[in-house]
Amino acid sequence: MKVQEENELYDEINVVPMLDLAYVLLVIFIIMTTASVQGIKVNLPKASNSPSLAKPQTKAITINESGQIFLDAYPVTLDELKTRLSQLKAANPELPVVVKGDTVVQYGKVMEVLELLGQLDITQLGLVTQRLVK
Repeated sequence: MKVQEENELYDEINVVPMLDLAYVLLVIFIIMTTASVQGIKVNLPKASNSPSLAKPQTKAITINESGQIFLDAYPVTLDELKTRLSQLKAANPELPVVVKGDTVVQYGKVMEVLELLGQLDITQLGLVTQRLVK
């Protein structure tokens, strides 16, 4: 075993701590970029210029191209949606809701959601569309 003397200079650099730091920074970067992605991406229909209906306490109901229903990016069934919205409506009687339906989703699926909102007496309702690009 070689023992270094006190005044002897090192001829190599230990890069292991630097690699550990690089890996930690890489993991943090990956986690932060994937955490910033929110919501469900759907292809919205086009509409004329209209003001934004979203408010901070607004609940978003999304129906994707396969007909799956989401409440704020969480998949739900119609029964689960009814339960959750009735709880939210009890907490906030003026609960605003927006419905986002993909352009290829069946019209009947959107009508089921709208009928459910009518049963729960949710009157603050908006349908989300894309702005028409001229």
